[in-house]
Amino acid sequence: MTTGHGFEPLDADLIYEGYVMTISKGRFRAPDGTVFERDVMRHPGAVAVLPLDGDEVVLLRQYRSALNAVLWEIPAGLRDVEGEPPEQTAQRELIEEVGLRAGSLELLTSIHNAVGYSDEQIHIFLGTDLEAVERELTTSPEELEMEIVRMPISQAETMITSGEITDGKTVIGILAALRR
Repeated sequence: MTTGHGFEPLDADLIYEGYVMTISKGRFRAPDGTVFERDVMRHPGAVAVLPLDGDEVVLLRQYRSALNAVLWEIPAGLRDVEGEPPEQTAQRELIEEVGLRAGSLELLTSIHNAVGYSDEQIHIFLGTDLEAVERELTTSPEELEMEIVRMPISQAETMITSGEITDGKTVIGILAALRR
């Protein structure tokens, strides 16, 4: 990220504080001195892992309440443990969600997925040398109902093109893995 841009944050009024995020109305000064307001969501960040076993990927079909829909996704989770390195969070989420441990985790990319209002950053990893381990079950209603699906990565790429896979981190993870 670039600095020296001439914009200055002034202050912020907290509007909402939830489990995952806070929302504030922030005031900023532009380089020409103009003061303006923006809604800003602060988020702890997340990780995502594209588990690749030979030419097969492991995807999830999971309900997402904001869309009231079931989406295709790669395993992912919040960086909600203070000081935990992203690789460790990625390994933990892979075990929790799909019961796999990656012998190798490679950072594919890090993205900011909603820059107009959020500071959320997602680190997307490629997980290979997969080993089946006992899945650590959660009490989340969405995760209790999610389906774990293996498919050829070429099929997942076709599903992106056809519009079946629309989740941003999943699209980026699959395409980045295909192009590495």
